[in-house]
Amino acid sequence: MRKLARVVVVILYCIVGAVVLAAAAGLSFRAYRQHIAAQALSIQSPDGIDEGRFVTIGDISQWIQIRGEDRNNPVLLFVHGGPGGSTIPISSGWRPWEKYFTVVQWDQRGTGRTYGATGTAVAPTMTIERMTQDGIELAEYLRTYLHKDKIILVGHSWGSFLGIHIVKQRPDLFYAYVGAGQVVGRVTFETSFQISIAQLQALARAADNKEALTELEPIAALPVMSPSNRLVAEKWSTALKLPSIESFTLVGPIPPPFMPGFTLLDWYNWYRGMTFSAQYLRGRGGPMFQRDLASLGFDFAIPIIFIEGDEDYNTPSAPAEDYFNRIVAPRKDFVRIHGGDHFIPFDRPDEFLSELVARVRPLADHAATY
Repeated sequence: MRKLARVVVVILYCIVGAVVLAAAAGLSFRAYRQHIAAQALSIQSPDGIDEGRFVTIGDISQWIQIRGEDRNNPVLLFVHGGPGGSTIPISSGWRPWEKYFTVVQWDQRGTGRTYGATGTAVAPTMTIERMTQDGIELAEYLRTYLHKDKIILVGHSWGSFLGIHIVKQRPDLFYAYVGAGQVVGRVTFETSFQISIAQLQALARAADNKEALTELEPIAALPVMSPSNRLVAEKWSTALKLPSIESFTLVGPIPPPFMPGFTLLDWYNWYRGMTFSAQYLRGRGGPMFQRDLASLGFDFAIPIIFIEGDEDYNTPSAPAEDYFNRIVAPRKDFVRIHGGDHFIPFDRPDEFLSELVARVRPLADHAATY
């Protein structure tokens, strides 16, 4: 028995040793890949900027990253979606943007490194009102710190909903607003639900799944997002393998795990921030379901540009276009990216950049023309 026990102990030590060695090798490989990525993303121009820091916004420390090849370029503030979805680890495809803009990424209240600095203490302040003021304070900070009269705001998904609130309150801070995956309120998700039901029916027909067709038929006739209808949709979305927003894999030139400077603790806070923010801002009780942008009015004092994918089924472009058509602004453009999905700033970054350069940058270069 003693001999057997010794053998077991030796085997356990070997297993633990192998696990430790594998972990060490994995971490070493990751560190090497991050080093190579840092070289690829480095900004060498004499007038460039590459900074990451906490700044005090809304009485808490919030993380921002500022990158660009020329400080004289217009400043582009990217307001991320999710909510809680910091874009820093998935933005390597934006390296060409930094030739034309100084790109600012912001871990919003309850997100990423900002969540890591505050934890759950900010729960009572996770409101659209407070976060709108956060965005305004950040824009004011960037104007002062980077010596700009105004900046450009780009909002994606949840960030597009928040972004409209920001520019509506303080248009004087911005040259223009750009929306992608534009959320206008509950109607966005009602339309998405209708599309999902139609897609599920098509999948059920292709699979000759009579049970699915029977359960989906009454919902298709009246596609209301009731709790019971949502349960049926979720059931068959799983069974029929309907692609969802969670199924997207966003991989730029540098895979997210190898983004330089992004630590394992950062990843932990990224995931925790997503879950935390969702409790207060996402779902049927969140502001995107309880409010709509129409309540803010349709008059804008700055140019409004929407860049939408025509295959975005998460935030369909039809409600955004209906809202856009009612907008009155000094200039407005609705751009449709053929084949584009919900994540066009990330999986079609070059096309998105071409629209920014053609339609948005001139507004900063020649602001007096509008």
